[in-house]
Amino acid sequence: MTAASDRLLRRLEWQVLRRLDGRLQGGHRTVWRGVGIDFADLRAYTPEDDVRHIDWNVTARMDEPFVRQYTEDRELTAWLVLDRSASMRVGGGDAPGKESVLTELAICLARLLSQHGNRVGAILYDNRHQKVIPPRAGRNQILRLAHELDRPVPADGHGATTDLAAMLRLAATTSRRRSLFLVLSDFIGEPGWERALTLLAHRHEVVAVRIVDPAELRLPDLGLVIIEDAETGEQLLVDTGDPLLRRRFRAQAREREAALDGAVTRAGAVAHRVTTDTDLVDALVGMVHRSRRRPR
Repeated sequence: MTAASDRLLRRLEWQVLRRLDGRLQGGHRTVWRGVGIDFADLRAYTPEDDVRHIDWNVTARMDEPFVRQYTEDRELTAWLVLDRSASMRVGGGDAPGKESVLTELAICLARLLSQHGNRVGAILYDNRHQKVIPPRAGRNQILRLAHELDRPVPADGHGATTDLAAMLRLAATTSRRRSLFLVLSDFIGEPGWERALTLLAHRHEVVAVRIVDPAELRLPDLGLVIIEDAETGEQLLVDTGDPLLRRRFRAQAREREAALDGAVTRAGAVAHRVTTDTDLVDALVGMVHRSRRRPR
C-alpha cells in the first residue's frame, strides 16, 4: 500500500472516527450485526414456537411436530458497492465533490465496520471497469480500499449513462452468504434499476446511500450558461436568470428526490441521502441512528 493511502486513513481516523466514537457512545456495535443463521438442532414443538420453523420431513417421520433451532451468526460480512461513474466525478470547487465524499465515506464505513473483526469487501464500478476486493478483516484491508479509491478512474469519455442495474446485479453475484451491502451512488443512470435492487435486498440487508451535490437540487442565477449532462456529455444553452426556469428546476428536483427515496424503500432497502456539504460525522451518525430504528 502507498504512503498516500495510509495518510488518508490516518486523517479520517483523527478527523472523523475519533469524533464519531463520542457521538455514538459505542452504540454502533449492534447496528449492523451478523445476519446469517446456521442450523443447530431439532427439538419437539411447543405451543410458543413459530410454526414456520417446523421441520415437516422430520415431523412426518416421527409422527409428532419438531422444530428446527438456529444459532445467529454474529460475524458480519459487509460489501461496499461504489459507483465511480462519470456523474460522480463532477462538481467540487470550494466544496468536496461527490467522488471525494464517496471515498471518505467508504473508508470511514469500512473502518467502522471492521473494528470488531467483521470482514469488509468492495465493488468499484463504472460502465467499463469493475474491480472486486474480496472481504477481509483488519487495517490492511482498509488501506487496500483507500489505495484503490485513490487511483483515478481511466478516462473513457462520455456517451453512455451508468448501468445501475448491472452494478447491482454484479453485487448480487459476489456473495452467496447473506451479507450487508452498502450501495454508495448518486443513482444517476439508466432507468430500470429498481428490480435489481429488489432482488439484492430480498437476499441481503441493503443500505442505499445517495450522494448528492446541492447544485443538483437548485439552479443559481448565472445568466446564460452551457449545461452538460454529466453522463453523456450532451450540452445545452440555458438562461439561468429565468425565474420560471429556476422554479421548475427546483420542483423537478424535489419530485426526483422523492421518487428515488420511494423506489429504494419499495425495493426493501434503507434509503439515506448525503449531500457534499454535510459534515461527515453528522452523515454517519444519521445513518447509524436511522438504521437502528429500522425493524429487523
